[in-house]
Amino acid sequence: QVQLRESGGASVQSGGSLRLSCAASGSIYSIYEMAWYRQAPGKKRELVAEFDMGGSTVYADSVSGRFTISGDAGKKTVNLQMNDLKVEDTAVYYCKAVDGSNWEYWGQGTQVTVAS
Repeated sequence: QVQLRESGGASVQSGGSLRLSCAASGSIYSIYEMAWYRQAPGKKRELVAEFDMGGSTVYADSVSGRFTISGDAGKKTVNLQMNDLKVEDTAVYYCKAVDGSNWEYWGQGTQVTVAS
């Protein structure tokens, strides 16, 4: 059974920083891509940042320059360093991994709350 477990969510003041971490365990091999998504109340889940084994990274425009994704697909870990947090960053953040067969695996999410 594959599990993705996120950690690091918390409540912070606007302008603060947080670091989210995600580790995958179980029978997941040949991870091709890992990513962070978020979902705010009443909104659709949206991509925050992703990286793939080809070395490409993608960021949502709203977080570019403030957030940094890093990780190791071989070690099945992905992190998200979030700086200069804004109230609009408040959401549940989800980790996703995609294997070589394009199967997607999702974590349960971790809450990030940014207060003004």
